[in-house]
Amino acid sequence: MPLIGFPALSLPATFAQEERVLGLPADIAVVIFDLDGVIYRGEQVLPGALAAVAWVRERGWDTYFLTNNSTQTRRQYVRRLRTLGIKTDAEHIMTSAYATALCACEEGWAEQRVMVLGERGIYHELKAAGVNVFWAKEGGPADVVVVGMDRHCTYARLEAAHRAILGGARFVASNRDNTYPVEDGTIPGAGIVVAGLEASTGVRARLIGKPNTYPVEKLLQAAGVPPGRAVIVGDRADTDIATGLRVGLWTVLVLTGITTAEEARALPPDRRPHRVIETLEELPGVLARS
Repeated sequence: MPLIGFPALSLPATFAQEERVLGLPADIAVVIFDLDGVIYRGEQVLPGALAAVAWVRERGWDTYFLTNNSTQTRRQYVRRLRTLGIKTDAEHIMTSAYATALCACEEGWAEQRVMVLGERGIYHELKAAGVNVFWAKEGGPADVVVVGMDRHCTYARLEAAHRAILGGARFVASNRDNTYPVEDGTIPGAGIVVAGLEASTGVRARLIGKPNTYPVEKLLQAAGVPPGRAVIVGDRADTDIATGLRVGLWTVLVLTGITTAEEARALPPDRRPHRVIETLEELPGVLARS
C-alpha cells in the first residue's frame, strides 16, 4: 500500500476548552479509535468494542484506528482487527511506526543509514518507504537511530544504539509509552528503552508518536476533514487525550486501559477529556444526538 502523500497540513489553534463548553460537534465525520486498551487488551476484545465501531459506521461516520504500538505493520493490524471482527484497510490505520516512515520520506532519510531498535512493524514500515534500514543487533555507525517497543531487546542492542547516538546519529523515538495494557495487567513499552538511552547518552529523543500531533495531523489529511469534525477515543490521558486536545478534536476517555477514574478526576481543567466512559458500551449514548 503506498504511503499517504499529502502536502503539509496547517491546523488551527486548539479550541478544546471551548468544545468542552459547547458540547459535541454537530457534524461529526470521523471517529478515531486507539487500539490497545480501547478495542482490545492483548487478545481479548473489550466490552462494547465491536458494537461501538458498528454503530459509528451505521451513522455514516468514517472510522480510523490510531496506535502508538510500533510492533506491527498496518497490514498486520488489518489482519488482527479482521480476526477480532472489525473489517478495515491499511489506509484507515495510523501507527507510530508508519508515522515514522512518513517522516522519513518527508525529511529524506532514504539515503541515510537508519538503525532500528524495535520490532518488525517499524522495521518493515521504514523499509517499505525506501529507507536504508538495519537492525541494531548488526551494529555499526548510523545516521539515525529509531527506537520502538522491543520485547527482545538485549544489552548488545542497547550498546549498539548507544554508540551510534554518541557517534552523532539522530535519536528518534516512535513513542514514549511506558506501558501497554494486556489481559492480566500491563507490560513495559517503548518508553523504558527510550528513557534508558536518553540516560546513557544524555541526548533527548525526538518523538514521532502521540502526544506529538504529527500522526493525527496525517490521519486528518487522509480523512480530508478539519479537526472540529473528528472525535478521538482513547485510554490514555497523557497521549490520546492530550493529542486530541492539542489538535482540536472532541475527546472521549475510556477506562478500560491505562488511565484510571481517579487519575482522570485529578487532571487539571485544560487536560480533561470532554467525556469519560467506563467501556465502549457507553459510546453510542455519548455520541448520539437527541
